[in-house]
Amino acid sequence: MEFLNEFLPIILYIAGIILLIVLIILGIKAIKILDNVEDIVEDTQDKLDEFEGAISLLSKTANSFAGISSSIVTGITGAIGKIFSKKLKEDEEDE
Repeated sequence: MEFLNEFLPIILYIAGIILLIVLIILGIKAIKILDNVEDIVEDTQDKLDEFEGAISLLSKTANSFAGISSSIVTGITGAIGKIFSKKLKEDEEDE
């Protein structure tokens, strides 16, 4: 019985030390993994920002083309409307 009273705390201390060492190693590995994940996220964010810039440029270009085409269509529509309104007035005056 005395043997167990002396031997059991030694086994528990050794198990505690081993567990502490294992937890420290796992903590260090977790920190390294989180650093790698952070690098990947930063790289992805940089690529996403570049892509967003390209999309913004395409959007501005498309909007400018839409504005130009809208003004051209408005001008052509107005010219055609004036031509037809003159013809309608001439037809009404002839009758």
